[in-house]
Amino acid sequence: MNTMDARGLSCPEPVIMIRKAMMSKENQYEMIVDNPTSKENVMRYAEHQGYRVTIEERNGEYTLSMKK
Repeated sequence: MNTMDARGLSCPEPVIMIRKAMMSKENQYEMIVDNPTSKENVMRYAEHQGYRVTIEERNGEYTLSMKK
């Protein structure tokens, strides 16, 4: 699984990161973000690409797990 750390980055950088990663066509990805806007945008992009997204929040950080 490809895990990306996008903490400290503002949109659109996290979305660009996941888009580039998804070019590898893996079935599972994980991304850590630290702001709600990035969480929503990455989730929306992944769902649009056919991934099921689950989100875990801990101490103001969000871990998005994306699976096909």
